Formats: sequence, structure tokens, C-alpha cells
Amino acid sequence: MKIETHMTWRFVCKLDELPVLGARVVERDEADGGNVAVFRNDKDVVFALLDKCPHKGGPLSQGIVFGERVACPLHNWTIELKSGEAVAPDVGCAKRFPAKVEAGDVFVQL
Repeated sequence: MKIETHMTWRFVCKLDELPVLGARVVERDEADGGNVAVFRNDKDVVFALLDKCPHKGGPLSQGIVFGERVACPLHNWTIELKSGEAVAPDVGCAKRFPAKVEAGDVFVQL
């Protein structure tokens, strides 16, 4: 039996309300998997990851964004924003969510 899930695009904020090299949190219930961190890099590209580092669950939204990566604030693990993968030698992955900017509005597919 195939189970279908319907993901919908959710408006997060205006692009200029998302700090450059920063993040904003989309709050969700733990039953839905927890909060999602939406990041903006210095090229105005947006990314979205589950707001939990794969190492110890640190809040990635409070980390330092550089290029297309974020450093977890707890133990400095580096996570790729495009894939959610930890950078070697660390191993693990934060769930990734599709994100886009349309007409200056930021959306995440949840």
C-alpha cells in the first residue's frame, strides 16, 4: 500500500526580514518532527533544515552561517545547508526541506 503525503509551501517571511548569514525558525510540533530553521547566505540563497544538529540535537538556527554551511553552536559540527549532511570527519544528516524565494517572499515546503 502506498501512503501519500502532501507537502505544502508555507510562507515564512519577506527575504529582507531574514538576516543575511542568519536564520529564522518555523515552529512545528514535535509530532510533526520539530522546528525548521530557514537560513539565508550572503548570496541571498535560502535553505531549510530541521533545527536539530545530527550530533546532539543542537539548534542549528543559532549557528554561524558561512557560504553554504552552518556551524552548530554546541560542538561546532559543520552542516551542509544544501544537503543537511555533516562535513567529514563528522557523520550524520539533518533533514532538509525545499525552500524558495518568489517575488521577495520566502517559502518552505513542509
